[in-house]
Amino acid sequence: MPIDRDFLLNWVMDPVVESYTDREPLFYALSLGLGADPLDAGQLRFVYEKGLSAFPTMPVVMCQPTGWAVDPRAGLNYRMMLHGEQGLVVHRPLPVSGRLRGDTRVVEVIDKGEGRGALLYLERQITDAASGVLYATVKGTVFARADGGFGGPSGPSRDVHAIPAGEPDAVIDMPTLPQSALLYRLNGDRNPIHADPEAAQSAKFPQPILHGMCTYGVAAHAILKQFCNYDPVALRELDVRFSAPMFPGETVSVALWKRGAIVSFRARIKSRDATVLDNGRAVLAG
Repeated sequence: MPIDRDFLLNWVMDPVVESYTDREPLFYALSLGLGADPLDAGQLRFVYEKGLSAFPTMPVVMCQPTGWAVDPRAGLNYRMMLHGEQGLVVHRPLPVSGRLRGDTRVVEVIDKGEGRGALLYLERQITDAASGVLYATVKGTVFARADGGFGGPSGPSRDVHAIPAGEPDAVIDMPTLPQSALLYRLNGDRNPIHADPEAAQSAKFPQPILHGMCTYGVAAHAILKQFCNYDPVALRELDVRFSAPMFPGETVSVALWKRGAIVSFRARIKSRDATVLDNGRAVLAG
């Protein structure tokens, strides 16, 4: 069954309403590796309830829709789908506890052609469930590898952010724990390829892989550490492409180029000569 583009673009998904306490922001930050230095006051503000702030990328794990990819009306081969890109616009910081609503929609479907797959652009608005105040816009691109050639438009595709020429202004090495994926999956993504060696091997990985969204948060940590003195309101936007898997326990080197309020970044695993995040773009306050 081919993709039904008209259905996807007009699909009104059920909103996801979620209540949370300070436990969720504490755990989210810990799952990214914050708190590794217990004497660092900057990190402590995200992992200790005294003066607690939610880490700025936390909206990406809140009010996530479930089951949409397996709905037969969509016509997607969900087993062949990959997370290609991730974006976030922070309109105002999340409170450390509250009740949120997430409204997700498919904003475009691009047909790359028979045998080349399709791109689905999704957008999720995170608002206060009672007042409707907008906290964040979460953007994502899904690469449906097996679903090209359905007769849809071939563009326009989203622009790719270009990394500046020359040496980076800084390179920050960010270690992860061997159990990082086991921790991060408790934020909501319990895909077994992040925990079960057999499931990972069936997906052609030698071992369970780290969530791309965890690597995304680790890169945000590097940016806040290097340029923002861990200011929780400094990060306004964060966009990136996922280019290769990362394994729990690896150290990721985040290269950073700062041009005014724009930070470009790329993340690599030096030991494997592998780029895991590319074309990264962050916008800082002020």
